[in-house]
Amino acid sequence: MFSAASEKTSKPQSDSFRQFQPRTMLLRQGIVVDHRQEQKADILIIDGKIAEIAPEIHTIPKSCEIIEATGLYVMPGGIDVHTHFNIDVGIARSCDDFLSGTRSAACGGTTMVIDHMGFGPKGCSLHHQLNVYQAYAKDTAAIDYSFHGVIQHVNDDILGEMASMVEEEGISSFKLYLTYGYKLDDAEVLKALMQLKQVGALATVHPENDAAIALRRAQLLEQGKTQPKYHAISRPLECEAEAIARMINLAKLAGDAPLYIVHLSNGLGLDYARLARNNHQPVWVETCPQYLILDDSCYEKEDALKYILSPPLRPAAEREKLWAGLVDGSIDTIATDHCSFTYHEQKQRGKDNFSACPNGMPGVETRMPLMFSEGVMKGRFSPSRFVELTSYLPAKLFGLYPQKGALQVGSDADFVLFDPEQNVTITHDLLHDNADYTPFENIPTQGWPVMTISRGEVVARNREFTGQAGNGRFIPRKAFDANVL
Repeated sequence: MFSAASEKTSKPQSDSFRQFQPRTMLLRQGIVVDHRQEQKADILIIDGKIAEIAPEIHTIPKSCEIIEATGLYVMPGGIDVHTHFNIDVGIARSCDDFLSGTRSAACGGTTMVIDHMGFGPKGCSLHHQLNVYQAYAKDTAAIDYSFHGVIQHVNDDILGEMASMVEEEGISSFKLYLTYGYKLDDAEVLKALMQLKQVGALATVHPENDAAIALRRAQLLEQGKTQPKYHAISRPLECEAEAIARMINLAKLAGDAPLYIVHLSNGLGLDYARLARNNHQPVWVETCPQYLILDDSCYEKEDALKYILSPPLRPAAEREKLWAGLVDGSIDTIATDHCSFTYHEQKQRGKDNFSACPNGMPGVETRMPLMFSEGVMKGRFSPSRFVELTSYLPAKLFGLYPQKGALQVGSDADFVLFDPEQNVTITHDLLHDNADYTPFENIPTQGWPVMTISRGEVVARNREFTGQAGNGRFIPRKAFDANVL
């Protein structure tokens, strides 16, 4: 367990005074892990940046807070590149806003999120939703954040606006949906992919075949099959995999436009991505803890409404295919798709009709401990691969490196400290979101984040939030560049 010692004077300092003083902290003798290696080392932090990393640091500034990290893994703070805070899905608004969402993230070892903005009014500009979401996050986010642009229609104005979003606003990734109300058709997708490549942006896609889903859903409802389990039956893995293959081919037609598949849930879609990468096509893949830990047997439970999300949970056999992808490098990132609705109120809309249930589940706080436990502590992959999946590759793909996701001098001092000896059974009463459940209730974990540091400030300690609303900053991101990957 870590301990903290401080040489600070006992004289209290006001926040207005402290913000103009260089803040110093020494992380002493932790197991320092980046995406390449691990070593026992000291890390000196000055004014929110990494100032020095060395086997031992002997020259310590005055008024330096010392964190004894012996026996702890000291890693770059997690970057969750797929959250949905404060999103209005038409039938409900998610129960986590940018305060509760980032508070929960911080307590789970995440120091930055990139949020997928929800749809705006019909015909709105790209900047419209950015302005809306900037207002949501400003003065409330407790850790740093950015946004993915959302493309809900394609015309000359939208295509022309993309360059300024990248160059002036620092938004270098955009979401395309192949389902839901503002789904894009193939011609719109192709136009968007061509322009996104031109302006230096990464296309992220929610891939599901909307026509097939709509037909299956209508047939099931007509037959009176309205229980939650029919949500998954209405959206089989083939609907997801077909859309992945289609997007890969459209990206090829767009001149090898870079493509990022979000929340992959099945092995067939992964095979299509592997095939594309074997052909040297720039395609990257994200998955989420729910697809690695849970399966479609959850839809047989009494509280099955908790597990309605899209894509749905898959048969247990798909989980091992995804773990294999994490091990062999076919999957690049682990995010959460955190989109939380209360079970006892909001999710109950679907009790008599699965199609009326808001889709999504919480997970931003449990991603890092679950993946550390299931991945590192169970020997599926190394601590360095854990860093690669949860921080380094997210930073590289989304224009944040080396400010984020790096342990090097000058990088932001964003850290998570894991105690590999601390065993915790997940229950919702330990978590810090606004939901009333966790889908991972009673799952035991080995290893837990005992401290989270955001730009040199301790924002979580021993499962308690110590940060502050508004301390998070919007981070403009660099244009996408496949050459740095």
